[in-house]
Amino acid sequence: MDFILDKITDWIKDLLVSGIMDNLTGMFDSVNQQVGNIATQVGTTPADFSPGVFEMIRNISESVIIPIAGLILTFIACYELIQMIIDHNNLSNFETWIFFKWIFKTFVAVVLISNTFNITMAVFDVSQQVINSSAGIISSETAIDASALETIQETLMEMDIGPLFGLFLQSFIVQFTMSALSIIIFIIVYGRMIEIYLMTSLAPIPFSTFVNREQSQIGQNYLRSLFALGFQGFLIMICVGIYAVLIQNVSISEDIIASIWGVMGYTVLLCFTLFKTGYLAKSVFNAH
Repeated sequence: MDFILDKITDWIKDLLVSGIMDNLTGMFDSVNQQVGNIATQVGTTPADFSPGVFEMIRNISESVIIPIAGLILTFIACYELIQMIIDHNNLSNFETWIFFKWIFKTFVAVVLISNTFNITMAVFDVSQQVINSSAGIISSETAIDASALETIQETLMEMDIGPLFGLFLQSFIVQFTMSALSIIIFIIVYGRMIEIYLMTSLAPIPFSTFVNREQSQIGQNYLRSLFALGFQGFLIMICVGIYAVLIQNVSISEDIIASIWGVMGYTVLLCFTLFKTGYLAKSVFNAH
């Protein structure tokens, strides 16, 4: 009878140990993959991130949004001309340079609208240059060394069924949580690029407001928002660098519970700081 109970106990232990090892391995692989891709994704320009989407956004901007921006510019230019006539007492105090000033401002606005896409891409080229330069300085080794997991399987086999079952439940919960965190990281990184595409598609409209001093605040805020989006990638790189330093301090030892909860804690911290990068970037550039 004792022989049968021992066999059943060993079978249950093997089952629990196998489940724990699978949970831990899957947890580390999921996090390593998502965090490791962050530096690559934020260092990619909008044109290289998805060429198909980039061309679609460019075609929409040039064929649909630019005509709307032209109408807005026409309205603002006419308003400027009327306001200029009124300010100079219905041209009784006429000065030739005033018309030349109006023509020059309108010409500059037309040039800006015609080259909006190139200007917006230049903003992201500047930010990508900063990001790529920082990538060589900031440590990007974010992989969690899980090789020590292979050495603790014997320790797990020496544990009783009760503690093993508790550890199995904890490893399952942590693995599920880490998978959710990996999805959040994916959403943050890819969501930033989608936001860049959306902002770029509407670029001609805010650019058309630069001809008027009062309405130019719209265009200025748009430019600040573009720079904030671009340099958000730089802040994301800093977050990954901090995470890389912290995660290397976590050693996978015989105290598996403390190790896996420590890894999860740092990953939760990474997700929280990634969420804050957009707000911090807008605060720095005073964009709203």
